[in-house]
Amino acid sequence: MKVVYTAAAQNDLREIGEWLAARYPAVAPHVERRIREIVVHIARWPESGPRSAGRDGVRVVPLGRYPYRIFYRVGADEVEILHIHHAARRPWDEQAQPE
Repeated sequence: MKVVYTAAAQNDLREIGEWLAARYPAVAPHVERRIREIVVHIARWPESGPRSAGRDGVRVVPLGRYPYRIFYRVGADEVEILHIHHAARRPWDEQAQPE
């Protein structure tokens, strides 16, 4: 299935990459690779992620050993990556996300 990223998700990826590269340069490529692996998994099996509580139609997949979660929505012919969120940050407010 085709994967598209919202502007917010693209911004999240950029910020995550910059932050990790500046503070944990040895870890940054591993996190980036894990994000890509999870997105490939989502594209193949879009219904596999559990539904996100309180967010209609949104699913969420954790990155496992890294403290990030990928929030996404399944459409008729594409998966929309909405947000990539660090678990220690303030909870994601979907109301701030464009539809």
